Amino acid sequence: MTTPQTTPQTPPQTPPRPQRLIVVVGTATDIGKTWVGAQVLSRLRSDGLTVSARKPAQSADAADPGPSDAEILASATGEDPPEVCAKHRSYKVAMAPPMAAAATGLAVPTSEQLLAELQWPQMDPHLQIGWFETVGGPRSPISIDGDGVTFAHALAPDLVVLVADAGLGTINSVLLSLAPFSDFNTTVFLNRFDPNNELHHMNLDWLRTREGLDVHADIEALCHTVRG
Repeated sequence: MTTPQTTPQTPPQTPPRPQRLIVVVGTATDIGKTWVGAQVLSRLRSDGLTVSARKPAQSADAADPGPSDAEILASATGEDPPEVCAKHRSYKVAMAPPMAAAATGLAVPTSEQLLAELQWPQMDPHLQIGWFETVGGPRSPISIDGDGVTFAHALAPDLVVLVADAGLGTINSVLLSLAPFSDFNTTVFLNRFDPNNELHHMNLDWLRTREGLDVHADIEALCHTVRG
């Protein structure tokens, strides 16, 4: 008896990964991750690189008159805000996204759902820089079962950028925030760095010389590291 021949199933095609995938975390909320991202991406784009930003979920007070994180990042990359963060993942309450979803009566997303929704743009030549922005600090919830550390391990980025304040408490917050990312290539950006502030310089020097970290206080230097 002849065994019928079956056609092999073609595995589903996963969207291509950016040439360099960057995951961005902060030491806390309102530390300036989105501002830093917009500065870096706009400069890289003006240099001719193809760039894209993604934020899996965002939340802000409905009365906040300012642009959303997705709008700021989209203006830097040339994308539409809903491409950066889907409308159904933008919550109108100033809480961590899973809390904001629950507070507004919406389904609370899981990490698996948010990762399944992550789509980088298809382009030729291939997307060079993919910028993935988390929320709050490393352990701030993004989904019901995941935070910035969870998503970094799921995405296995080429670089983790930690955005920190330059002033008092910086050394402690940087070291605590970097601890969960010891398996990754990391760089630190000291936001709001004042070249005339002695403490800012001392923090920068301490982190570089005593802790052996890659630390920047200049956007152009950070762009060079992001490019690889």
